[in-house]
Amino acid sequence: MSALLNAPQREAIHYLDGPSLVLAGAGSGKTRVITHKIAWLIDQCGISPNNIAAITFTNKAAKEMQERVAGLMGGRTPKGLTVCTFHALGVRIIRQEAAHCGLKPQFSILDASDTVQIVADIAGDADKGIAKQMQWQISSWKNAMITPEEAAQLAENEISSTAALLYKEYERTLRAYQAVDFDDLISLPVRLFDEHPEVRERWQNRLRYLLIDEYQDTNRAQYRLLRLLAGVRGAFTAVGDDDQAIYAWRGADVENLKLLKEDYPELRVIKLEQNYRSSARILTAANTLIANNEKLFEKRLWSEHGAGEQIVVTACRDAEHEAESIAMKISAHRFEHRTRFSDYAILYRGNHQARIVEQQLRNNKIPYVLSGGQSFFDKAEIRDLIAYLRLMVNEDDDLAFIRAITMPRRGVGATTLEALGSYAGRRHVSLFAACFEEGVVQHLKPHQLELVQAFAGFINRMQYRAPREPAAQLLEDLLAAIRYEAWLFEHLDPREAESKWNNVRDFVGWLGRKGEEDGKNLIELTQTIALISMLDKEDPDFDGVQLATLHASKGLEFKHVFMIGVEEGLLPHQSSIDEDKIDEERRLMYVGITRAQRSLNITWCERRKAGKESRVCEPSRFIAEMGGDLKINDRKSNQPVSREEGRSRAANLWAMLEARDKP
Repeated sequence: MSALLNAPQREAIHYLDGPSLVLAGAGSGKTRVITHKIAWLIDQCGISPNNIAAITFTNKAAKEMQERVAGLMGGRTPKGLTVCTFHALGVRIIRQEAAHCGLKPQFSILDASDTVQIVADIAGDADKGIAKQMQWQISSWKNAMITPEEAAQLAENEISSTAALLYKEYERTLRAYQAVDFDDLISLPVRLFDEHPEVRERWQNRLRYLLIDEYQDTNRAQYRLLRLLAGVRGAFTAVGDDDQAIYAWRGADVENLKLLKEDYPELRVIKLEQNYRSSARILTAANTLIANNEKLFEKRLWSEHGAGEQIVVTACRDAEHEAESIAMKISAHRFEHRTRFSDYAILYRGNHQARIVEQQLRNNKIPYVLSGGQSFFDKAEIRDLIAYLRLMVNEDDDLAFIRAITMPRRGVGATTLEALGSYAGRRHVSLFAACFEEGVVQHLKPHQLELVQAFAGFINRMQYRAPREPAAQLLEDLLAAIRYEAWLFEHLDPREAESKWNNVRDFVGWLGRKGEEDGKNLIELTQTIALISMLDKEDPDFDGVQLATLHASKGLEFKHVFMIGVEEGLLPHQSSIDEDKIDEERRLMYVGITRAQRSLNITWCERRKAGKESRVCEPSRFIAEMGGDLKINDRKSNQPVSREEGRSRAANLWAMLEARDKP
């Protein structure tokens, strides 16, 4: 096993004398270190899998880690081992310590659209854009562990002042719904451990060794959770790369790397600098670029893959021309080198850049897969179904009650809900509980009361069955009972109805299988749905070009990478230029460069549309910062060739292919 590892990797795996920080450069085998360390702790050190937790940032990373640990340990993940995201760990802690948190174990987890809805309702403002900004502000405060009282002191503009006023009411509403938001999944355990030493000690004894992936992406609350779990012993290995810290806008705090050195003076820092992914030219450009950032830790990536191809920088006329030339280059390169479409990736700064590229790929019949689009769980039909599941878990969840009782419509309209809501508000009970109170008779007409009680009775029956029957069976009965398929086909045109129904079938099938595989009932599955940002529907065998934002590309690698729109104002983004925050944009460029294994093509446009206007663009400063070993194509060298020249090039290509095909 250790023969496959280099010396720094072996040191990182075997070091157990205190806390360690493994600075793992791009492509340096960080997952290999974490998975081998888990196997080492269990096999060689005799630590029980129950006492080890590996914490990641995405479900995808957790799944990959579990599979690789299983591969190292005879094909099965050790029983009791915790490999999950920060948020999933938070759910586990809150569920087990619910009484200390003022919650019942069957609490609801609200996603972003639910929380924006709550903020909009409290503010009495239908403008979702403003509600979103205020919810974002509240979320930032919660990530930084700032209370509503402290937030009122910190507010510096109209939006944040209003958000500070709403923050307290927002928290009260969540508790009334017996619900938590994503930020609570970290901040509640932090408060719990701060205020209850006996609970903290129980969890410290349970999780005796911690491994943290992508440490540079932690926010302040996550760092505090790590410290509280690790205690004074500091039995942990944090793995990260300060050069790939690209999530400050999401609350991640690269200062946590500094804090680690201050809080744990005996911290062992181990650097992984050998890159197993890219050619020397690509790494030289990445190293040269990132040297322009102030460094917390010096490191320089190197590789044994040889010099490799020159990086090509191409000027294009406009975004249309850029997309067209990339589609043509991919077609030609694939034809010449017999590659797969999935060997190529097109990366960009913002989602809006993908549309023109998609058009050109379709025009050229090039299959592609788009990363970071709309989450499967944001689709209306999936949210309808999840509302029923949430209500079965927690009948105090008023948001779920309103959506479930009105989708499909069953004769309950706004008037009924308003009357029920005002009665529930006066009684300080949930809408569900209000349905069964004696006093409600005075507030609803007989037929209205009959409808809401029939609905609540149906939910009660499903609640009773949920812990006792397989999830798949219950889901089928739920769909049949609410006549969801018939409702779709009655209210939508056939194509749209069919598409939505297929999504529902996919979701139900996936949830049923997951219940069987994980041995979980529908109640247990529902509490984890909110943590899964994307249904794992991506087919690993699908042969298509990958389109992704630079943020979404982190952790991925491709043989051939095209980075588009590398212009001032786009990368670095104009807002970062205005706020003098170029460092993070430079790290984003670094992430893009280090996705490439064999070839890297960078394009920029001389003109770009901004609304109806067209503006003149300049190449990004980052291109010059990559050093001198670049092949620069100005637009003349990138112009379409004449028909004669095209014919002669095609003839040469055919001759070359025929010669290669001859036995």
